[in-house]
Amino acid sequence: MFDGVVLGVDPGLAMTGLAVLRSANGHPQLDWSDTVRTPGGMAEPLRLRRVYGAVRDALDRHRAAVVAVERVMWGRNVGSALSVARATGVVLLAAADAGVPVEEYAPLEAKMAVTGVGNAAKDQVRRALVGMHGLGAVPVQPDAADAVAVALCHLQQSKMRELMRGSARPQRVARS
Repeated sequence: MFDGVVLGVDPGLAMTGLAVLRSANGHPQLDWSDTVRTPGGMAEPLRLRRVYGAVRDALDRHRAAVVAVERVMWGRNVGSALSVARATGVVLLAAADAGVPVEEYAPLEAKMAVTGVGNAAKDQVRRALVGMHGLGAVPVQPDAADAVAVALCHLQQSKMRELMRGSARPQRVARS
């Protein structure tokens, strides 16, 4: 398991979930969570700036070593997916401006890491965060709870991703 501080983000234009998990010696702890809300009547660039500012503030305040973002899934509602993609873009920009690396995880990956089931419902994810993983004060608000889940997913999966990247590199063969 990754030891350090991770900012989990469930991006969205109307609501973005944020959560900071800290792990030491393989024991995750929820330090903070929040939901950034932007009013529907506000111009989209201003809403995106609000998301950017909240992510930068969280990075500055909690000194995260990495940002774990739930990857946008393109489904039937292309308009909604486009708004989520734009929010994801400002999250990536905020992390880049802060010099913090980003890892993206599909919703299925996060649900599998937390519950063992890829199609788990939001309430199952929250119950597993508390019951199976022993995280206290998991937010009831779904976007913030999803941010906790993606952060925990990173804590669990990051070492495996590192190993996979390392094994994908071409190996030099010594000539005789």
